[in-house]
Amino acid sequence: MRIRPTHPDDVTGISEMLTALADAGKRTRPSDPDFVRSTYVENDALVSSHVAEGESGRILGLQVVILAGPDDPFGVPEGYGSIGTHVAPDAGRRGIGSRLFEATEAVVRQSGLPAADASIADDNAEGLQYYEAMGFRTDREGAGRIVKRLSFA
Repeated sequence: MRIRPTHPDDVTGISEMLTALADAGKRTRPSDPDFVRSTYVENDALVSSHVAEGESGRILGLQVVILAGPDDPFGVPEGYGSIGTHVAPDAGRRGIGSRLFEATEAVVRQSGLPAADASIADDNAEGLQYYEAMGFRTDREGAGRIVKRLSFA
């Protein structure tokens, strides 16, 4: 497995991986190629975007940090990062999330962001455990979400 920054050629592979997550009931946001391109690959607000690529070239995971603006849909304070982590449903428990976070954290610390928030569905036990293991702590709860924050300062 290789961790590397995303590039435009990854759009289809990321879309397929996110669609598999949606089909498994683990994702509710869009996963079509246009959404992937504009949100995870070619978004001017991206601070960090990395994929985990399997030996066959298949995208097994994605982690992004997007700079929050004044109207962040998850209520992330402006100037903080909003982090999202996605691992293919058949690739869990292989250390993909941890390896992605190593690459992401290095970029985020260099960027000078004060903190990153992860907005997780309150019934997503795997996601909640993952962010806790990466050092994020609960900042706020509501509307079926638990928001965990990691400070970089």
